[in-house]
Parts: sequence; C-alpha cells; structure tokens
Amino acid sequence: MREDNRPRCGWAGSAGSMRDYHDSEWGVPLRDDQALFEFLCLEGAQAGLSWRTVLNKRDNYRRAFAAFDIARCARLTDRRIELLLTDAGLIRNRMKITSVRDNARAALAAIDEYGSLDKYLWSFVDGKPIRNAWRAMKDVPAKTEVSDRMSKALAKRGFRFVGSTICYAFMQATGMVNDHLVTCFRYNARAKERKT
Repeated sequence: MREDNRPRCGWAGSAGSMRDYHDSEWGVPLRDDQALFEFLCLEGAQAGLSWRTVLNKRDNYRRAFAAFDIARCARLTDRRIELLLTDAGLIRNRMKITSVRDNARAALAAIDEYGSLDKYLWSFVDGKPIRNAWRAMKDVPAKTEVSDRMSKALAKRGFRFVGSTICYAFMQATGMVNDHLVTCFRYNARAKERKT
C-alpha cells in the first residue's frame, strides 16, 4: 500500500477507518431518508464518546437495527430493546438504544408531514449545503445558530439525543455543511460533487 500524503482535516488520522470515513463519506451531501436516519441515531450514540468508537461499531448497529429501516425501528418492542442492551457490539446505554425507537417514530411523523425525512432535515439549510472556509481545526464551531434551531425543532417533535452539538456533527457528516478545512484535499472535491 502506497503512503498517501494528501492534506486532510486533522481529525482524519493517517490511516484506517477514520481516514477512510473522512475521504469517502464525511461532508458528502446525503439525501436518502434511511441513511439520514442512521446518521442521526449514530451521532446520538456518540454523545460523550469518540466518533471512532461509534464508527467501529457501525456494522453492529446496522445488524441490530435492521439497517436503520425507519418503520422497523419504530416497531421495536421493549423486549427487543432489553435484548439489544446485552449486545456487546453496541453502546449499551438504555437511553441511547431506546432513542432509536423514539427517533424512528418521530421520523415517520416528519415524513408524513413533509413527504420525506430528507426534505424536513435539509429545510434547516434551505435545501443546500453551507460552505464554510475554515483554515484550522480550532476555528470549526461545535454548534451554530442553525444547529440550535434544528435541535429545538427536533426535540419538540420527540427526537432524542439531538442537542445542538449532536445536530451540528450530524450536519457536518451528512454534507449539510462543508467543514473540511480549505487546506484539505476534500474541500474542493466536495464542492465539485455538489455540482453534479
């Protein structure tokens, strides 16, 4: 394997799953309801932990939660949740696991009202990504006025683990904001993808 010396955001690391995630997923606009729901739940699972921990458990989460099929997650029984709490492949926090069911039910209500989860969530950025121009990791905010607004709206609808910081991380991950540093090779690549 050849050494890859392309400039990246500082959190991406030099190799492994975090770099692969940074290079291929983070910041790419995501419009699929099921994938958006997955990221919303995984960002909530991350609360108080590192993204690397969640990323390394993502396949286990997909298995446990039927690939984040929203309707199936909404039908999770209390008994199934108890079983999931014994699954070592998950973050075994009762509130976080139960939040997947709560979020699925809230997502279905939003889909009924807006036609899709995509339309609802992207409405917070007027349907198009916000393009920032950060030069250093210390400049990237943990939350913004937009994530504050999203957080309050989601919580009012019954979503759980949707604090402003979690919402901003969700927006970054799903390409609602481009927070790649201007020195990162993905900054301009991300802009090109948006035009296609």
